[in-house]
Amino acid sequence: MKEQSALKKVAEMARIADSYVSAWGDESSVEDETILHLLASLGYDTSSDEALLKSAEKKHKKEVLAAVKVVRDGEPVEIELNLGVSARESEFAWRLETEKGEVLEGYLQSQIVRDERAEGGALVFSLPSEIEWGYHKLIITRKRRKAPYEMVLIVTPKACFKQPQIDNGNKLWGPSVQLYTLRTPHNWGIGDFGDLKQLVGDIAARGGDFIGLNPIHSLFPANPEGASPYSPSSRRWLNILYIDVCSVPEFALSAQAQQKVGSAEFQQRLQRAREVQHVNYSEVADLKMSVLPMLYAEFKTRHLDKNSERAQAFLDFVEQGSDSLLHQAAFDALHKSLHDDDQGVWGWPVFPEKYRRFDSSATQKFIKDNRELVNLYMYLQWIADTQINEAQALAEEKGMALGLYRDLAVGVADSGSETWADDGNLVLDASIGAPPDILGPLGQNWGLPPLNPQVLQSTAYDAFIKLLRANMQHCGALRIDHVLGLLRLWWIPKGENATKGAYMYYPVEDMLAILALESHRFQCSVIGEDLGTVPDEIVGILRDAGVHSYKVFFFETNEDESFVSPTQYASQSMAALCTHDMPTLRGFWHCDDLKLGKDLGLYPNEEQLHTLFNERLVCKQGILNSIRQHNPQFLSDGIGQDAQWVPMDSHLAQALQLHVAAGSSTLLSVQLEDWLEMDKPVNIPGTVEEYPNWRRKLAVNLDEMFARDDVNTIAQRLSETRGQASR
Repeated sequence: MKEQSALKKVAEMARIADSYVSAWGDESSVEDETILHLLASLGYDTSSDEALLKSAEKKHKKEVLAAVKVVRDGEPVEIELNLGVSARESEFAWRLETEKGEVLEGYLQSQIVRDERAEGGALVFSLPSEIEWGYHKLIITRKRRKAPYEMVLIVTPKACFKQPQIDNGNKLWGPSVQLYTLRTPHNWGIGDFGDLKQLVGDIAARGGDFIGLNPIHSLFPANPEGASPYSPSSRRWLNILYIDVCSVPEFALSAQAQQKVGSAEFQQRLQRAREVQHVNYSEVADLKMSVLPMLYAEFKTRHLDKNSERAQAFLDFVEQGSDSLLHQAAFDALHKSLHDDDQGVWGWPVFPEKYRRFDSSATQKFIKDNRELVNLYMYLQWIADTQINEAQALAEEKGMALGLYRDLAVGVADSGSETWADDGNLVLDASIGAPPDILGPLGQNWGLPPLNPQVLQSTAYDAFIKLLRANMQHCGALRIDHVLGLLRLWWIPKGENATKGAYMYYPVEDMLAILALESHRFQCSVIGEDLGTVPDEIVGILRDAGVHSYKVFFFETNEDESFVSPTQYASQSMAALCTHDMPTLRGFWHCDDLKLGKDLGLYPNEEQLHTLFNERLVCKQGILNSIRQHNPQFLSDGIGQDAQWVPMDSHLAQALQLHVAAGSSTLLSVQLEDWLEMDKPVNIPGTVEEYPNWRRKLAVNLDEMFARDDVNTIAQRLSETRGQASR
């Protein structure tokens, strides 16, 4: 029994749960082995029970003053001092330096709220309650003690920002797109920020209020086939392949670049890259990276060397980007150099030993010796940042309520710049995923190292704050992928499969409060992707924090399996018919996903497949019944009663979209794929090599799409239906 208790005791201190409720509703326990692994990855000494308890005692020893305190508007500001009984209150004074440089001060004695030291508790005193939002510094001095105690005091709003249109009850709509899927006659084989501006104009003109984007985080320019937007190199920088090359100001000035791009051979390559149905990332990267360095050379000659106003704007960007930008640019430069010599170098785990850390002397020497190459990648980040900023500015100018809404992936790849330069924020010996559930009996391991909750608290949430700031720029809303991760994440010891994991709990109240503060600062509302196994305790917390829930029509069912009417959805939500992880409407209705799954060998036997086909028919019948019951006006006369004889055509697709549009969700996301009646999905979860994920483009280019009557009709009817739902 003794051994059990030491492990369980320390697991509780570290906030690792030793059991969880499975997707089937029963209590599952976590193996001791898993807990030991995870404790070791957090820096506990797991060599023996005694060593474990000792290291835990050291780790959890309370400082006199905690590193950080987060207080929401209207809550009393009460500060705990962990002092011995003999410490005299009269020896202490406090001083608060606010973010804006104002100073408040006083003596502890007059502000004591309670003294719980005799029972092993703290001495608690209060600060004035009218402190404004922001990040402030609290300093406690003690007579005859040289060094003061310091704390970061964060004061936040109660809930996230919402645009006035949302507060006024307007119902908004827009498409969610994977940027790389956009086609135009002028892009270079991949949708880019120029195409995004064109789409902003097209959607704004038709009454849409936002465009949702897949994560546009930096990937691996030297290894462009690593294309999943959910396994980024860093979440703080941008994917430079999205740069619209011909719109970069230096392009118009570079005779060399224009000559290269204008050559017959280059134009033929561009034509081929545009025509293929799947993005050819290697070719796109080759085309762009053969021209972008010329633009940097032009920039250097015309601006940097002359210290022009444009050069100053770039240098300001570099200064603001600080260490994080240097990490990203140095990583991309080093990766390129190594990859040029050996195509097999996919990430830093296979770099030569001396280059596997940002702070190694060899890496620092590489940066010094290759400064211009590093500067090139800084320049490209600046260009990408400028171009997405222009897209958001255009959306605001066109009167869109939100403009762009960006997507924050749940983690970073364990082979990219952020892990390479990590100084303790990430736990590299673990990876996050999901426990076994009905759809994935083996669970999921995403290969993404988690943020360390203990370091988050000891550094006053610095990494989390920087992450939010990087992603709330140039957009009107941020979608947080797997928002439940703010409460808990499924941690899996490195090298194990997903069944060997455990839930690690995070300081959710603090993190949501900081999210609210940054959301107000950037005037950016927040959407939380809360699908999957949702623990009851998070639902109310997210709602109170002003985070929009995510309602996918197909998953919203009643006890009897019938579909919930979209008028029953919470208004603080975003509704969608499909997501990037699901088949398109047409693919779903015609069971193309099941047929494809069969071809790819995703189902163990015919019997299971047969069951899935039967369930799909029941589901389709339920959908038809639901529209008939709640919104019969959207069904045209030719649509029959019996689902097995009803095909998915533009009439039914429109009826389904309008059915959800008439509902009560503040935001409605639609897919351009469904407007074009496409059947192939953009991603099939659980596949890697079997299917070309993250590559499939839209069927037609934007000009053709918005010249089509059926597309303009659905856009117009969505605007009308949402307008009626607002009233």
